[in-house]
Amino acid sequence: MRALVKYGSRNGEVEVREQPEPSVQPGRVLINVKAAGVCGSDLHMWRHTHSWEIKLPLVLGHEFCGVVDAVGEGVTGWKVGDRVACETAAEVCGQCVYCLSGNYNLCPHRLGYGALADGAFTNRVLARPEILHHIPDNVPFEHAALTEPICVAYNALVEKTAMKPGDLVVIQGPGPIGIMALQIVRLRGAGTIVMLGTDVDAHRLEVAAELGAHHTVNIQHEDAGKLVHSLGDGYGADLVVDCTGVSRALKQSLELVRPNGRITKIGWGPQPLDYNLDPLVGKAVTLQGSFSHTYPTWERVLTLLSTGQVNLKPVIGGVYDLADWEEAFTRMEEGANVKSVLTI
Repeated sequence: MRALVKYGSRNGEVEVREQPEPSVQPGRVLINVKAAGVCGSDLHMWRHTHSWEIKLPLVLGHEFCGVVDAVGEGVTGWKVGDRVACETAAEVCGQCVYCLSGNYNLCPHRLGYGALADGAFTNRVLARPEILHHIPDNVPFEHAALTEPICVAYNALVEKTAMKPGDLVVIQGPGPIGIMALQIVRLRGAGTIVMLGTDVDAHRLEVAAELGAHHTVNIQHEDAGKLVHSLGDGYGADLVVDCTGVSRALKQSLELVRPNGRITKIGWGPQPLDYNLDPLVGKAVTLQGSFSHTYPTWERVLTLLSTGQVNLKPVIGGVYDLADWEEAFTRMEEGANVKSVLTI
């Protein structure tokens, strides 16, 4: 079967290769992959600028959905032909305090698809039945493939973050997670939404405005601080959401957030901090990180997709065959697509 494989630790060492096809195993479900979203993390691994542990060689891809091809011995509740979306936690220990409390996304033994376990840019993937979800009939595969990044935003901004209707919310970075975060804070009743980007984000800022951002700011040419402190009572944002993966963005977050405000960091970045964190203390700001998601979030997000409350039409810039992966990656890297989707 075809698979998009990261085979080395240098920029660009990714190619389509033939891989052995997996067979169904007891306690597992074999999925025929129909669509898979390209994540910003896939771009980082393509360029080898990622800051998390991976195995090599590695089949990339962790945002995916498909059809059940075979059901292993001992599996109940699933049948051949079911349309399914799959979570990213390929393996967890099932025995640690995090697994036993339902927080298996934080299991120290977790192996994520497309990082420490082979991923979904391929024809078939084995999955634990515990992480599968039925796709509503009215949700196409190209949309169901993007359940995962919506869940990242949902977990961060519903499960983890205190928000109130009317809040002034600033989102740093209109990439895929930033755009999903925008839709989630809008659903939570944000009063004013400000999206920040740079020159490469020109198209993505337009998409942000289409999806409900009240203000879009290119920080390379406009003063984000001046705008944010001109809104509301002038004390700054109730919530800043860092979706950039750039460590220095936290400095800007601390400048934009109001006293007693909140910063939720979703983006990953390898750069060290080179600035003073005293404003975090002086403003009594709550700073938190958020990672991944769990089962209930997937069920809720699929409902939001089914009922049309999350709009993916302006988000998906193109659907590409696996053979055209490099074009799909490049269009995202250039900012022309918020999201690219691969069909397998």
